[in-house]
Order: sequence, then C-alpha cells, then structure tokens
Amino acid sequence: MSEHGSARVRKSRRLVERPLAQLTLVRMREFFREPEAIFWTFGFPLLLAGGLAIAFRNKPAEAVPVAVVSGAAGSERVIAALKADSGLVVDVLGDSAAAASLRMGKVALLVEPRGDSVRYRFDSDRAEARSARMIADVALQRAAGRVDPVAVSESRVTEAGSRYIDFFLPGLLGMNLMGASVWSIAFSVVTARSKRLLKRLSATPMRRGQYLASFILSRLVFLAIEVGVILGIGTWMLGVPVRGSLVAVLAITLLAALAFSGIGLLISSRARTVEAVSGLANFVLFPMWIFSGVFFASTRFPDVVQPLIKALPLTATNDALRAVMLQGATLGSQALNLAILTAWLVVTFVAALRLFQWR
Repeated sequence: MSEHGSARVRKSRRLVERPLAQLTLVRMREFFREPEAIFWTFGFPLLLAGGLAIAFRNKPAEAVPVAVVSGAAGSERVIAALKADSGLVVDVLGDSAAAASLRMGKVALLVEPRGDSVRYRFDSDRAEARSARMIADVALQRAAGRVDPVAVSESRVTEAGSRYIDFFLPGLLGMNLMGASVWSIAFSVVTARSKRLLKRLSATPMRRGQYLASFILSRLVFLAIEVGVILGIGTWMLGVPVRGSLVAVLAITLLAALAFSGIGLLISSRARTVEAVSGLANFVLFPMWIFSGVFFASTRFPDVVQPLIKALPLTATNDALRAVMLQGATLGSQALNLAILTAWLVVTFVAALRLFQWR
C-alpha cells in the first residue's frame, strides 16, 4: 500500500476511534449552517430583552386619570383641589360621560361632588383605582384645611436589581437555555430519523450513548457564547447587576443546559415526525413558560400547586439565577435547586437511553 493510502487508513481509524468527538463536530456544523437557529438562539433573546427594557425603563410615575362630574354643587372647589395635585389628570365630564369613562377604563376614579361632601366611584380590584382614590382624597382633605399631625420627610432612591428588566433577564436566560436545548436537540434527532440517517449510523461502531452524548456536548460549546452574549448585554447595556459569583452563575447555567438537553433527548427518543416532536415539545415547555416565573413571579399561583412548580427544572433555574445575580447568594445556598436540576438530568438521560429508537 502506498504512503498516501496508509495515511488515509490511519485517519479513518482515528475517526472510528473517536466517534464522540466527530459526532459533536457534526452537531456544531449543523447548527452554524442554519441562520434561523442562530437567530432564535442568540438574536431573539436580545431583541426581547431590549424591547422590555425600553417598555419598563425607569421613568417618573405617571399621573392617574380621574373624572369629576360637572354641574354639581361644590364641583368647582373639588376640581381646583384635584388639579393642584400633580399626581392626577383631571377630566371634567357630564354625568353619563363620566360613568362611561369609568366603565371603559379610561379613568381610574370618578369623583361626584355633593355640596360639602364627595362620593368616590371606582373598581376596588384595580390597584390603580385604589391609588387614585387615596391621592384624590388626600388632595381634597388638605385643600379643606387638614393638617397632618406627624411631620414626615422622604428620600427616594433607585437600586439596581429592583426594575422589571432585572427580574426578567435571569428568566430570559433560563427560558433561552430551555428552548435552545430542547428544540435544537429534538428537531435534529427527529430530522435524522425521518431521513433514515439514524438507521445508517446504527450500523457503525458508534454506541447509542455516544450519539446522545454528542448532542449534550455540542450544547455546552454553544452555552459559553449564549450565556456570554445575554449576560454581557444585560450587564453592560441594561445595567442588570450580578451581585453573586460569576462562577456560580456559569455553574447553574451549565447544569440547567444539561438538564434541558436530557429533556430534549427524551422527547425525541420515539417521535418520528417533526409534527409529533413539535407537539411533544410544546406540551412539555408551555406549562413551564407560564408557571416557572419567566415573566412574573411564580408565587402568584396558589400555595397548593407550589410544590409542583418548584419541582420544574425551569423554576429551579430561574430561582437559582435570580438568587445569585440579584441577591448575591452563594452556590451552596442553592443546593435544592441544583439537586432538582441534577435529578432531571439523570432521569431524562437514562430514560432517553433506554427508550431511544433508531428507526
């Protein structure tokens, strides 16, 4: 055999001896050849964070709209007192127009002057309406000569970590880890199965565990870029604090990515079509988008379901990231959340290994 032929044989043998490394490289090449995957993994989370940062940026408190019924006795005095308060926007309307504005939510409070007294009409279930009632009453009482018996002063401060974007960014990071891990892995496996590539791979010396592990290893490579981009933009451009250890944040994201990768493998272990895996993925992910505290705190749900919510991997990820980033918690203090993620990783990967079908 020629020297060139011997070199090719040696190279082929090395490839056979390193199936895990080669499969991991295949996963990475598949990802970079799909512009849509790159956008949804890196671009979309940044656009979403930027839009929410603009929508919920720090700004002065908005004045509350209220309506005063015109023509009643004492209405001029009431209108003057309310307009003197900068926290209120006062509309003077007729009786029917004022009632319609309250009914349609255009105003938070309806004030009806009645000579020496006033009547407040508002929806007590609306926080804005309760605030409007309090502000209006204080303005009217002070205009009538009320003097507070206790002198007070105030000092307004703005602390990093108290904004909505500070709450949302760790949830966005957790949601992106989950979505990218589950969708990319599930669709890659099902696409390969539908094209009969898995059947061909099963005839090679590659072991089943090596094929599944290659998906997880490729996710770890993208993880560094993914976390770096989101955290970098969040801290540099949006001012989101990272009060805890950056190593702790990276450890949490690493374990979360592995756990979600296991879920992606389990979802795709038996599915044969893209439609089937899409339905399974939505069935698994959609509840976590709602219950796991991505856009609002998971504590809003009843106490009876809190144990189930806390057991979800996305809840554990979000809670751990927020504790470390916003509160400066240590990694050790998040032992329960880390244990939940580890359990999901082990159970889903073992189950996927047992249930995986090549055809």
